[in-house]
Amino acid sequence: MKLLFVVILSYLVLFVLAEKTAPKTLQIGVKFKPDSCPRKSQKGDKLSMHYTGTLFADGKKFDSSLDRNQPFDFSLGAGQVIKEGWDQGLLDMCIGEKRKLIIPPDLGYGEAGAGAIIPGGATLVFEVELIAINGKGRAEDDL
Repeated sequence: MKLLFVVILSYLVLFVLAEKTAPKTLQIGVKFKPDSCPRKSQKGDKLSMHYTGTLFADGKKFDSSLDRNQPFDFSLGAGQVIKEGWDQGLLDMCIGEKRKLIIPPDLGYGEAGAGAIIPGGATLVFEVELIAINGKGRAEDDL
């Protein structure tokens, strides 16, 4: 019995101490999807998003539109944001949908990083919510 306890405890310690491994490909998790979705995001759309970005390695937040209470607007597929990570990860979203994106370095800021806060080779995690497509939010879709 004592041996079993030691074995189980050893496995738990190894599990806790094991370093999480960053994925090598873009990971897209849908956290919430509205029941009604008359329009999905596509290349060329102007999107309005709320987001919070953190580092995969330690969970440190590096930016959030929520802190500014101001959604971020950009054109999808134009390479304006996070290299290809957002352009791929935000396709086919519904207004009101929430996703979690885990973006490997080659689809993010690469080996160069970004400023002092995002190191080179960093895997990024974004919690995102689509607020509007081409200026139309949820209320306009219901009309």
